[in-house]
Amino acid sequence: MSYIIHLLKNLIKITPLFAACLIIYIKPINAASLIGPNDLLSISVYGHEDLKTETRVGDNGLIHFPLIGEVSAGGKSSMELEEELAVRLIRDGFIHDAQVNVVVTEHVSQQVSLLGQVNKPGRYPLDANMSAVDLIALAGGINEAGDDIVVHSRDVGGKLQKQIINLKDILEASERAEPIELHTGDVLFVPKAPVFYVYGEVQQPGSYRLQANASILQALSLGGGLTPRGSESRITIMRRDDSGRLTEIDAELNDTLLKDDVVHVGERWF
Repeated sequence: MSYIIHLLKNLIKITPLFAACLIIYIKPINAASLIGPNDLLSISVYGHEDLKTETRVGDNGLIHFPLIGEVSAGGKSSMELEEELAVRLIRDGFIHDAQVNVVVTEHVSQQVSLLGQVNKPGRYPLDANMSAVDLIALAGGINEAGDDIVVHSRDVGGKLQKQIINLKDILEASERAEPIELHTGDVLFVPKAPVFYVYGEVQQPGSYRLQANASILQALSLGGGLTPRGSESRITIMRRDDSGRLTEIDAELNDTLLKDDVVHVGERWF
C-alpha cells in the first residue's frame, strides 16, 4: 500500500499527507485478517531502521510505537494500521514521506481448534480464507484411525451449530466444491473411523476399518481368508440392537456389515 501511495505522489504531485490518506485499494476485509489482542506485530518504516519495532497488542487493542506513542491497532487490518501510522508520522512532522509495513507474525487473537484423529491436533492461527481442508493439511492430515468426515462446530449468537463435512466427497468431486471457510473460534473434530471385528477361524483376526456397504465376504478377505478349519456355513455376527443389547445373527456372505459388528467364523464339523 505504501508503495502505491509513493508512486501516486510522483505521478500527480500530491502532498505527502494527502497521499497517506488516500484509499485506493478497495477490498472486503475478512474478519480473520483483523488484528486483535495479544497478536504480535512486526512494524518497519522504509529507510528508518531505528523505528523497526516488534510489539504485542494489548488487551485493550493498543500498541506503543516510537515517536507516536499509543496507537489503536485492535480491529484494524494490517493495511489500515500502516496507513494510520504513516499519517501520524507525517502529520506530526517526524518523517516527510513515511512508508510503513505491518506484518502480523503471531495471530493469537484469531484461532481455530482441530481435535480428534489428526496427526497434530491443537489450536491454529486462522489465516484469511482458510478452509477446513487447509486446516487439516496444516495439521499433517488425518491419521490412520481417522474417519472421512469432520464435525464442524461454530458458535452463532450464543447457540452452537454443527455440520458434517464429508472430506471424501469434497476431494473426489469432479467439480471444485465451494470451500467451507472457517471463522474465529470454530472447532473441527475428526472422529474415529467406524470399524468391525473378525475373529475365529480366519488367517488374520482383528479390527478393520468399515467401508460403506462392506459385505461379510469382503470382511473375510480383509482377514486373510478362512483357515483350513474354517467353515463358510458357520459364520455369525454379534450385533447390538436399538436397545444396546448384543444379539447373535446367522450371516450370509453377501450380508452388509454395520459399525462395531463382530464377525465370528466357526470350525468345520469334519
